[in-house]
Amino acid sequence: MKAIILAAGYGNRMRPLTDSLHKTLLTVGGKTIIGRIIESLLLHSVNDIVVVTGYRRDEIERYLRDNFPRANFTFIHNDRFRETNNIYSMALAFNGIAIDGDIILIESDLIYEPSLINRAIASPYRSVALVDKYRSGMDGTVVTVENGIITSVIPPHLQSENFDFSDKYKTLNIYKFSRDFCETSFKRLLTYYADVIDANCYYELILGILVYMQKETIHAEVLQGEPWAEVDDPNDLHVAEFIFKQHRKQILSESMGGYWNYDILDFCFIRNMYFPTTSMISELKSNLHNLLHNYGSRQELLNRKMSWFLLCDEKRVQVLNGASQIYPLLRRRYADARTLIPAPSFGEYARIFPDATVYRDEIGFVPADIQRLAEGRGLVVFVNPNNPTGSTLDTRWIFDFARANPSLTCIVDESFIEFADVPSIIPLLEQETADNVIVIKSLSKSLGVPGMRLGYSYTSSRAFNEFLSDNLPIWGINSLAEFMLKILLKYRKDLAWSIEQTRRDRTAMLAELAAVSIIETAYPSGGNFVLAALKKTAPPPDSIVEALLADAGIYVKDVTNKFSNGNSYLRFAVRLPEENMQLVNGLKKLG
Repeated sequence: MKAIILAAGYGNRMRPLTDSLHKTLLTVGGKTIIGRIIESLLLHSVNDIVVVTGYRRDEIERYLRDNFPRANFTFIHNDRFRETNNIYSMALAFNGIAIDGDIILIESDLIYEPSLINRAIASPYRSVALVDKYRSGMDGTVVTVENGIITSVIPPHLQSENFDFSDKYKTLNIYKFSRDFCETSFKRLLTYYADVIDANCYYELILGILVYMQKETIHAEVLQGEPWAEVDDPNDLHVAEFIFKQHRKQILSESMGGYWNYDILDFCFIRNMYFPTTSMISELKSNLHNLLHNYGSRQELLNRKMSWFLLCDEKRVQVLNGASQIYPLLRRRYADARTLIPAPSFGEYARIFPDATVYRDEIGFVPADIQRLAEGRGLVVFVNPNNPTGSTLDTRWIFDFARANPSLTCIVDESFIEFADVPSIIPLLEQETADNVIVIKSLSKSLGVPGMRLGYSYTSSRAFNEFLSDNLPIWGINSLAEFMLKILLKYRKDLAWSIEQTRRDRTAMLAELAAVSIIETAYPSGGNFVLAALKKTAPPPDSIVEALLADAGIYVKDVTNKFSNGNSYLRFAVRLPEENMQLVNGLKKLG
């Protein structure tokens, strides 16, 4: 059995990383891409290896000869690598070697578990393609599969704008072909097409033709969760690092988002899992082209639209590009204020007010302590409900506190308020103004759209609103977020239902977590998340995070460093019931 590795490409999409290094010599998890491929072949006794080179040929040949003396390499050079595609490289390989056995074909931009090579070799069928169920983020050739047989092959240039990927499989570009197939129909049609018709297309086109003409039956070996990655650009390389690196938590914690790149179940970031509804998503999709090609409205109109959603005075509202937009402005505005903030709490408050005095949230507030510590202060922050504890304060108490201390600016962060047993403070402020209260809210958690970056501030303070107006851009949010704000008005009942359903799921999740042996206490919460204290006998929280990622693809938040009592804590977002049970089962296995 021979292996053919196609490694001629320039790697243009991988630039600038490939300007001075061949793409296959980039490393993932401390090993080069091509080194991993060669190791997987040698591990399965495939020593006769044909490598089609092009760009930086000497570099690849030297690396392979120096590092893999056991392999019997044949190098075939594609000197037209800049103007041709893999069909031409494949034709050169077929014409340049003796086809004296079955062929394993591998493209050189793959990273995979070595055991996958055995899936191809051990298959009883003469022609086999390794395939995986199509997922978002994949690109390249896809196939349709019926009864374990590939029924059509669709290269990228045949995938139209409205192409339906939902029932397709992605080829890994790892194939096993019989000697007979390679010597006859595959070689003949492929070399003719490359020489006479088009040398700048994909060999998969030829496979598609042969499948369509029923000249060959190609069986599909469907992956069962084995990790693999195709690396076409630096983003893919980053994802591959996550898949094949042991310490995945570090990659996720450094990125602080963008988790759509990774095949994980995210219990770290928090959002409403039941909203937007499918009909809202459809409405967004149907208007996407128009929204992408048009500017959004100016800030004044955005504020008005938000006030319609909040049922409040439009002059008191400022739409934000997520609540995070306001934090640097608060730091600038109140740089000299003597500040009181909760601890533990959302990290931005400690960051923008590093010299603040803290009042403790011992998984429950003591209002008398807040009252005492607030004396002589200029600013106090309430996060209601608080994150990560889920603790809440009575809304009327905050309102009365602010009214009784008119010289004290009160920032009230209500990012999770819908999920709590206490109401928002805004209706009280609409009835009786308090210019010293500034309400801040991220809408990511309640609306389930963190990618849209929607939030707002609310205050009757003319001075503060003028300050924000002077410091916010004319177009504060994008058109997609503005459209979401527009259609929200007709989905109030759906939003209310989604909040109530999340609260029910939270109750059920608390009961299930109580039965996990490594958890000491799962605390009642006012947010759509749950804080859990670990038992002293439990594994360290960072090892739990790593183990859940490695064994179940589940990412949870270690919040131990937010507490000073020596205990260990994890925070779990409330997701869908079946997903919550996946988390619970994953935790039980660690006990």
